[in-house]
Amino acid sequence: MAKFYGNIGYSKTIQTEPGIWEETIIEKPYYGDLVKNISKYQSSGNINDDINISNSISIVADPYASENFQHMRYVVFMNSKWKINNVEVQYPRIILSIGGKYNE
Repeated sequence: MAKFYGNIGYSKTIQTEPGIWEETIIEKPYYGDLVKNISKYQSSGNINDDINISNSISIVADPYASENFQHMRYVVFMNSKWKINNVEVQYPRIILSIGGKYNE
């Protein structure tokens, strides 16, 4: 099983001024294991095929991750941001299923 170290982006809505709320991204670093590592190409009608991964990453959860797992949006893996499709809480670990590229 390969080791993982990378940032996870949380989407939080924060009040910047009275009556004005903005969505901001907070990144936090985590250690874990790469449970499943699969990549595939999808035809999308473009000149080049899109790459899509179906990886599972098991991270060691800290109190922030345990309380805010519903706000997790992406994982930085191999220098790219990948969208989190599914979050499974198995305390003290959180298993993240990631898929296509994350669009900011």
